[in-house]
Amino acid sequence: MHYLAEGLRLPTNGLDYTILAIYFAVVLGIGFAARASVKTSLDFFLSGRSLPAWVTGLAFVAANLGATEILGMAATGAQYGVAVVHWYWIGAIPAMVFLGLVMMPFYYGSKVRSVPEFLLQRFDKSAHLLSSVLFAFAAILIAGVNLYALSIVVEALLGWPQWVSIVVAGFFVLAYITVGGLSSAIYNEVLQFFVILAALIPLTILGLKRVGGWDGLTGSLQASHGDNFLTAWGGTGIGDANPLGANWLTIILGLGFVLSFGYWTTNFAEVQRALSAKNLSAAKRTPLIAAFPKIFIVFLVMIPGLVAAVLVPKIGTAGSDLTYNDAIPLLMQELLPNGVLGIAVTGLLAAFMAGMAANVSSFNTVFTSDIWAKYVKPGREDAYYLRFGRLITAIGVLASIGTAFIASSFSNIMSYLQTLFSFFNVPMFVVFIIGMFWKRASMKSGVWGLVAGTGAAMVNYFWIYKEGIIDIPTDQGANFVSAIVGFVAGAVVMAVVTLFTAPKPEAELAGLVYGTRSPGLEEPPGEGDDAWYRKPALLGWGAIVIAALCYVPYSF
Repeated sequence: MHYLAEGLRLPTNGLDYTILAIYFAVVLGIGFAARASVKTSLDFFLSGRSLPAWVTGLAFVAANLGATEILGMAATGAQYGVAVVHWYWIGAIPAMVFLGLVMMPFYYGSKVRSVPEFLLQRFDKSAHLLSSVLFAFAAILIAGVNLYALSIVVEALLGWPQWVSIVVAGFFVLAYITVGGLSSAIYNEVLQFFVILAALIPLTILGLKRVGGWDGLTGSLQASHGDNFLTAWGGTGIGDANPLGANWLTIILGLGFVLSFGYWTTNFAEVQRALSAKNLSAAKRTPLIAAFPKIFIVFLVMIPGLVAAVLVPKIGTAGSDLTYNDAIPLLMQELLPNGVLGIAVTGLLAAFMAGMAANVSSFNTVFTSDIWAKYVKPGREDAYYLRFGRLITAIGVLASIGTAFIASSFSNIMSYLQTLFSFFNVPMFVVFIIGMFWKRASMKSGVWGLVAGTGAAMVNYFWIYKEGIIDIPTDQGANFVSAIVGFVAGAVVMAVVTLFTAPKPEAELAGLVYGTRSPGLEEPPGEGDDAWYRKPALLGWGAIVIAALCYVPYSF
């Protein structure tokens, strides 16, 4: 395989560009079609709580399956090997099931518009305002990662400079979200889910064919990277060396519990899709439906990453201008014929737009509903907040263009994302989980738990890890440790503060703490929702069993 030193350029032709043009026309068409249904701020921010479970479920997984997921997880496969399955089978499925079965009744039943608004009801204004600011900041940073991921593809496709790619892409997403609101984003995400699969499936099949099938792939990787590169748990004993630089304890606690639950249960970019469902039953099933494709999507990102590790042995090495983030574009350049290449490029652009739209639509909701309407301009008419929501969407996209250049400094964007999650999602999760299951947790413990968790995670990453005070082999290993430190610090501080401050009156905790009841939690299922195959418990436990069985071939 031979690549030009100056970088990537995909050999596209008129057929590929025609496929791209058709896709962009459909996306904008969906945006304008959705505009007719946007009459109130609830329509704009939560689709009027009117969507069926299969739509919100596919949108839920598509919002996660952004360009950062595809490029980042393929990069993780090329860098760390089969260990990438941990981000799916232990780092996603249990938390998605927990969200659907345990947390969605509280979110949906309390009729909140956002995740931070739940903290306002459970704790107080200080916890609400701080969580809103932290979430809005994190959403802009993560949207910037999606923009940077897209710029890699556009630069390879058109030869545009990176900054031009970032700016043009940002304004395109701005157009269809501003016009159609969340409905436009969600229906586009359903379309994008299938386009993404159409891109990844041929890339995976042709990649395997090029390296001699699965046996040829594993044989080459064993020779070049060792046996542990091809197992999920090999070499993860405490003190053992492995590609990931983490042991089984930090994988289970750091990724499987703290980072995973912190992301899936408090990340409003995901939860917002479930909140737009038509009833409580559909809201509970949203993450459970999404869990099934999530189990198997790992193969469509892991295998291309492993193939890239074989075909491009210099990827990510010192002195090479090819980073792990280039794994997918490299394979597209080498393996895909015209036409199929156009579909693959369209799939990556679709993935980018799904991820960025999810973060921008969650940002505009939180900033408008939780910051502007609560603390800056309260009590205005609904039409004012609808107009402001469109304005802040534009501002959010412009800010994301700026943060895209921060992401460009990381050779593996998934490592960067995990760093952000340990800083922002983990502290929010510890406050949620303690507040939801401990009635005594005081009103002031929420804000101090957020401060302590965020501060401790940042201290661990920037000082203890970056300054070499404790030797942690990889960024991913450091992220797992930062997540654990942030969780423990937040929990301890919440417990201490609770001892010295007043709890919230029990009468105000109905429907907000486990064991209490509210009318929203008792909502009967909609017509047909009580069918046996739609039972949330069956869907949830079925997903966990399948994920556990998937580990068996890769455990040793």
